[in-house]
Amino acid sequence: MKQQSVKKLITAALFAALVCTATMVIRIPTPGTGGYVHPGDGVVILCGLFLSPGWAFLAAGIGSCLADLLGGYFIYVPITFAVKGLVAFLTAWLSLYLSGKIKSSWPSVVCGGILDILVVATGYLLCETPIYGFAAAAASVPANIIQGISGLLIACVLYPLLAKPVRLYFGTARQTLHKKS
Repeated sequence: MKQQSVKKLITAALFAALVCTATMVIRIPTPGTGGYVHPGDGVVILCGLFLSPGWAFLAAGIGSCLADLLGGYFIYVPITFAVKGLVAFLTAWLSLYLSGKIKSSWPSVVCGGILDILVVATGYLLCETPIYGFAAAAASVPANIIQGISGLLIACVLYPLLAKPVRLYFGTARQTLHKKS
Protein backbone atom coordinates (compact mmCIF):
# COMPACT_ATOMS: atom_id res chain seq x y z
CA MET A 1 0.00 0.00 0.00
CA LYS A 2 2.78 2.43 0.89
CA GLN A 3 4.57 1.73 -2.42
CA GLN A 4 1.36 2.61 -4.28
CA SER A 5 1.13 5.94 -2.36
CA VAL A 6 4.72 6.80 -3.25
CA LYS A 7 3.99 6.02 -6.91
CA LYS A 8 0.98 8.35 -6.81
CA LEU A 9 3.03 11.13 -5.23
CA ILE A 10 5.80 10.73 -7.79
CA THR A 11 3.29 10.63 -10.65
CA ALA A 12 1.55 13.76 -9.36
CA ALA A 13 4.90 15.56 -9.02
CA LEU A 14 5.86 14.57 -12.56
CA PHE A 15 2.53 15.83 -13.87
CA ALA A 16 3.02 19.12 -11.99
CA ALA A 17 6.42 19.49 -13.65
CA LEU A 18 4.91 18.64 -17.06
CA VAL A 19 2.14 21.22 -16.58
CA CYS A 20 4.65 23.90 -15.62
CA THR A 21 6.97 23.06 -18.52
CA ALA A 22 4.17 22.85 -21.11
CA THR A 23 2.83 26.19 -19.90
CA MET A 24 6.20 27.95 -20.06
CA VAL A 25 7.80 26.47 -23.18
CA ILE A 26 5.38 27.73 -25.82
CA ARG A 27 3.67 31.05 -25.16
CA ILE A 28 1.56 32.72 -27.79
CA PRO A 29 0.74 36.27 -26.61
CA THR A 30 -2.89 37.35 -26.81
CA PRO A 31 -3.30 40.90 -28.10
CA GLY A 32 -4.80 43.40 -25.72
CA THR A 33 -4.98 41.13 -22.68
CA GLY A 34 -1.35 40.78 -21.64
CA GLY A 35 -1.88 37.03 -21.33
CA TYR A 36 -0.84 34.13 -23.50
CA VAL A 37 -2.11 30.87 -24.94
CA HIS A 38 -0.09 27.75 -24.09
CA PRO A 39 -0.26 23.95 -24.34
CA GLY A 40 -0.31 23.49 -20.56
CA ASP A 41 -4.08 22.97 -20.48
CA GLY A 42 -3.65 19.70 -22.37
CA VAL A 43 -1.52 18.37 -19.52
CA VAL A 44 -3.99 19.77 -16.96
CA ILE A 45 -6.68 17.62 -18.59
CA LEU A 46 -4.32 14.62 -18.52
CA CYS A 47 -3.84 15.14 -14.77
CA GLY A 48 -7.55 14.55 -14.36
CA LEU A 49 -7.47 11.46 -16.56
CA PHE A 50 -4.56 9.74 -14.82
CA LEU A 51 -4.82 10.87 -11.19
CA SER A 52 -7.45 10.78 -8.48
CA PRO A 53 -9.39 14.04 -7.98
CA GLY A 54 -7.26 15.25 -5.05
CA TRP A 55 -3.92 14.44 -6.66
CA ALA A 56 -5.13 15.87 -9.98
CA PHE A 57 -6.14 19.14 -8.29
CA LEU A 58 -2.74 19.49 -6.62
CA ALA A 59 -0.66 18.50 -9.65
CA ALA A 60 -2.49 20.78 -12.09
CA GLY A 61 -2.84 23.66 -9.62
CA ILE A 62 0.78 23.62 -8.45
CA GLY A 63 2.22 23.13 -11.95
CA SER A 64 0.12 25.92 -13.45
CA CYS A 65 0.62 28.46 -10.69
CA LEU A 66 4.34 27.69 -10.61
CA ALA A 67 4.48 28.67 -14.30
CA ASP A 68 2.75 31.96 -13.43
CA LEU A 69 5.12 32.55 -10.52
CA LEU A 70 8.23 31.86 -12.59
CA GLY A 71 6.83 33.81 -15.55
CA GLY A 72 6.20 36.99 -13.56
CA TYR A 73 2.40 36.79 -13.47
CA PHE A 74 2.31 37.07 -9.67
CA ILE A 75 -1.27 38.31 -9.38
CA TYR A 76 -2.51 35.19 -11.18
CA VAL A 77 -0.80 32.60 -8.94
CA PRO A 78 -3.79 31.98 -6.59
CA ILE A 79 -6.33 32.35 -9.41
CA THR A 80 -4.49 29.88 -11.62
CA PHE A 81 -4.02 27.42 -8.76
CA ALA A 82 -7.77 27.37 -8.14
CA VAL A 83 -8.97 27.42 -11.76
CA LYS A 84 -6.56 24.84 -13.21
CA GLY A 85 -6.83 22.67 -10.11
CA LEU A 86 -10.60 22.73 -10.45
CA VAL A 87 -10.38 21.68 -14.12
CA ALA A 88 -8.24 18.66 -13.21
CA PHE A 89 -10.41 17.81 -10.18
CA LEU A 90 -13.62 17.88 -12.21
CA THR A 91 -12.03 15.92 -15.05
CA ALA A 92 -10.84 13.24 -12.60
CA TRP A 93 -14.23 13.07 -10.92
CA LEU A 94 -16.01 12.80 -14.28
CA SER A 95 -13.51 10.20 -15.47
CA LEU A 96 -14.23 8.11 -12.38
CA TYR A 97 -17.95 8.44 -12.91
CA LEU A 98 -17.77 7.51 -16.59
CA SER A 99 -15.31 4.62 -16.04
CA GLY A 100 -18.06 2.68 -14.29
CA LYS A 101 -20.50 3.26 -17.11
CA ILE A 102 -18.45 3.35 -20.34
CA LYS A 103 -15.51 1.14 -21.31
CA SER A 104 -13.85 3.71 -23.57
CA SER A 105 -11.79 6.52 -22.04
CA TRP A 106 -12.40 8.89 -24.95
CA PRO A 107 -15.60 10.41 -23.53
CA SER A 108 -13.58 11.36 -20.44
CA VAL A 109 -10.92 13.02 -22.60
CA VAL A 110 -13.49 15.01 -24.57
CA CYS A 111 -15.53 15.95 -21.50
CA GLY A 112 -12.31 17.01 -19.74
CA GLY A 113 -11.57 19.34 -22.65
CA ILE A 114 -15.07 20.79 -22.55
CA LEU A 115 -14.77 21.29 -18.79
CA ASP A 116 -11.45 23.04 -19.38
CA ILE A 117 -13.00 25.45 -21.87
CA LEU A 118 -15.92 26.28 -19.57
CA VAL A 119 -14.08 26.44 -16.24
CA VAL A 120 -11.07 28.43 -17.52
CA ALA A 121 -13.13 30.98 -19.45
CA THR A 122 -15.63 31.42 -16.61
CA GLY A 123 -13.09 31.21 -13.77
CA TYR A 124 -10.75 33.82 -15.17
CA LEU A 125 -13.67 36.09 -16.10
CA LEU A 126 -15.00 35.95 -12.54
CA CYS A 127 -11.56 36.40 -10.95
CA GLU A 128 -10.37 39.16 -13.30
CA THR A 129 -13.56 41.24 -13.10
CA PRO A 130 -12.81 42.72 -9.64
CA ILE A 131 -9.21 43.41 -10.70
CA TYR A 132 -9.65 44.90 -14.19
CA GLY A 133 -13.38 45.49 -14.56
CA PHE A 134 -15.86 43.45 -16.57
CA ALA A 135 -14.97 44.79 -20.04
CA ALA A 136 -11.26 44.03 -19.71
CA ALA A 137 -11.94 40.64 -18.13
CA ALA A 138 -14.40 39.77 -20.89
CA ALA A 139 -11.73 40.59 -23.48
CA SER A 140 -9.72 37.57 -22.31
CA VAL A 141 -12.61 35.11 -22.77
CA PRO A 142 -11.96 34.40 -26.50
CA ALA A 143 -8.27 33.68 -25.80
CA ASN A 144 -9.25 31.38 -22.93
CA ILE A 145 -11.66 29.52 -25.20
CA ILE A 146 -8.93 29.11 -27.83
CA GLN A 147 -6.58 27.88 -25.11
CA GLY A 148 -9.19 25.37 -23.96
CA ILE A 149 -9.73 24.07 -27.49
CA SER A 150 -5.98 23.67 -27.96
CA GLY A 151 -5.82 21.89 -24.59
CA LEU A 152 -8.50 19.45 -25.74
CA LEU A 153 -6.62 18.73 -28.99
CA ILE A 154 -3.33 18.24 -27.14
CA ALA A 155 -4.97 15.90 -24.61
CA CYS A 156 -6.49 13.88 -27.47
CA VAL A 157 -3.03 13.47 -29.01
CA LEU A 158 -1.14 12.73 -25.78
CA TYR A 159 -3.67 10.48 -24.03
CA PRO A 160 -3.13 7.40 -26.20
CA LEU A 161 0.64 7.90 -25.98
CA LEU A 162 0.59 8.01 -22.17
CA ALA A 163 -2.22 5.57 -21.35
CA LYS A 164 -0.24 2.38 -21.94
CA PRO A 165 2.94 3.43 -20.06
CA VAL A 166 0.84 4.58 -17.10
CA ARG A 167 -1.00 1.23 -17.07
CA LEU A 168 2.33 -0.61 -17.22
CA TYR A 169 3.80 1.51 -14.42
CA PHE A 170 0.89 0.79 -12.11
CA GLY A 171 0.47 -2.81 -13.27
CA THR A 172 -3.32 -2.63 -13.71
CA ALA A 173 -6.01 -0.64 -15.43
CA ARG A 174 -6.43 3.13 -15.23
CA GLN A 175 -8.82 2.88 -12.28
CA THR A 176 -5.88 1.91 -10.01
CA LEU A 177 -4.80 5.54 -10.05
CA HIS A 178 -8.21 6.62 -8.87
CA LYS A 179 -8.34 4.36 -5.81
CA LYS A 180 -7.78 6.06 -2.51
CA SER A 181 -4.36 5.70 -0.88
